[in-house]
Amino acid sequence: MFVRIIYRQLIVLTAMFAAGAGVFLYYQHLPALSAVLASVSTITTIGLYVPNGGNFVTLNSTEAGLLIVLIIVSVGAAASLLQSTVSAVVSGDLARGEAERNLIARMKGHVIVFGYAHLGRYVADKLAELGLDCVVVTRDPALYETLTKRKILAVLEQENRPILTLQAANIATASTLIAAHEKDTDNMLVILSGRRLKPDLRILSVVHDEQLIETAKNAGADVVIPSSVSVGHLLALSATTRDLVGIVFSERVGTKEIAQFTVFRSSRLIGKALPELTQLAHVVGVVRNDELIRNIFDPTLRIREGDTLLVFGDPVGLHELEGEAGAT
Repeated sequence: MFVRIIYRQLIVLTAMFAAGAGVFLYYQHLPALSAVLASVSTITTIGLYVPNGGNFVTLNSTEAGLLIVLIIVSVGAAASLLQSTVSAVVSGDLARGEAERNLIARMKGHVIVFGYAHLGRYVADKLAELGLDCVVVTRDPALYETLTKRKILAVLEQENRPILTLQAANIATASTLIAAHEKDTDNMLVILSGRRLKPDLRILSVVHDEQLIETAKNAGADVVIPSSVSVGHLLALSATTRDLVGIVFSERVGTKEIAQFTVFRSSRLIGKALPELTQLAHVVGVVRNDELIRNIFDPTLRIREGDTLLVFGDPVGLHELEGEAGAT
């Protein structure tokens, strides 16, 4: 594509170099390669070779006239080549940007991720793994260029204008907005803008200052997750419960943990029905012989040696159940 745009200028320059070499061959009696070098040097004004030893007074008038024409035509062709090159690059960038805007405009049910530092990058990567369409919003021009080169749909926010930016991300047909910026104030602003543009939009937000949880909710966030509390909670519980696999944050049931335990031969849980464990935790899954037992509500189901229990509950109950599963 690029060569097709500038091929005329390249042909003209090549012809000028060849014509210049012919002039030097005929008038200066230079060897062929030296004549070509002299032509390129003269036309590009590098000046490695000076015709007639630099004495232009005694230079053959016909040779001088031909060199003048060659230089003028070549300079014009070079200027045209530069202009065409810049135009091709700009046109390519504009075409690529227009294609991305058209693609975003056709999206439906996609997720908008505001912020791409640390947490936002992880969220976008996981959404891609899940096969969900995602549009990243960033304020960093360099990051925007990097994302577009990686074929990640992105929108660059300019001059702190979140409403126009969210509209460019096609918030009208989006299903979810995730505010994952490293600054809480920026997250609040995008939450307010998102709720204003689409009242029924599902908005999830992270807050780095737990005192801003209620502020984020009042701004319009449906789910607010404090990053420091979440990470601290996970690290602390991992220190006490070796088999912790997840944490559930819920306004209705509070913060709960999910853990998995393997039942050993000496465990006191062998032979018990799942309802007997409810005082400690709730069993939400049983894996037996590498297969998930689908009907855990079967009253005849009993725990066996080697079973893996997926349980949901408080840290104290999980810790006690962990001991029961591996009792000796």
